[in-house]
Amino acid sequence: MSIKTNKSLSKRLKVTKNGKILSRAPGFNHFNARQSRVKQLNGKKMNEQNFSNKIKRTYLANS
Repeated sequence: MSIKTNKSLSKRLKVTKNGKILSRAPGFNHFNARQSRVKQLNGKKMNEQNFSNKIKRTYLANS
């Protein structure tokens, strides 16, 4: 039996060519009109996530 990838987690992450794991900043889906423009644009940036090898192996089997 092989390890399956956790699809709900893998859809929210992007794995780069060099193996970095990126995700969007939380809390920027709606109600952004009251925020300053700088904060709105900072919410679009991707954040690098640091996962242990055990978590990568468990949840991101094919990545």
